[in-house]
Amino acid sequence: MDGTARANIKIGTKVSIVLKQDQRSGNLTQGVVKDILTNSPKHPHGIKVRLEDGQVGRVKEIHS
Repeated sequence: MDGTARANIKIGTKVSIVLKQDQRSGNLTQGVVKDILTNSPKHPHGIKVRLEDGQVGRVKEIHS
């Protein structure tokens, strides 16, 4: 599923995000959404979230 639409992401969803320091390399980090930080309904680079372990990044993939 697409990580650019806020409606697709719920708290407790398992996602893959790209951290700020990994934007050049594209390394993905998996985790469970704790907070949704982007207020707008869509963002071209992905919705910014905080994972349960405290890491913050933009959603690239949503796992079902």
